[in-house]
Amino acid sequence: MHSAVLIEARRIRVTGRVQGVGFRYFACEQARRQGLLGWVQNEPDGAVTGWLQGNTEALQRMLLWLEQGPDDARVLRLEVQTCELDPGLQHFEIRR
Repeated sequence: MHSAVLIEARRIRVTGRVQGVGFRYFACEQARRQGLLGWVQNEPDGAVTGWLQGNTEALQRMLLWLEQGPDDARVLRLEVQTCELDPGLQHFEIRR
């Protein structure tokens, strides 16, 4: 008997040195590797926000990655909020 795959969504906000260090690019690559749907974008206040949607294990791996970010980043805080699924998502992208 197979257990159902649980698909969940998270809204994220990452603060610290996360702009100008390739954070969105690396986050997008990592999310695609994990098979997640969603997006990441820079915010005027210097944060990076995003939407992650996928199976629970992939989400957990992505959240662990986001706590560190790429080599040149310095993550001070990762805020995570559980959300309802967005049925319109078809891939993972960087929003401008």
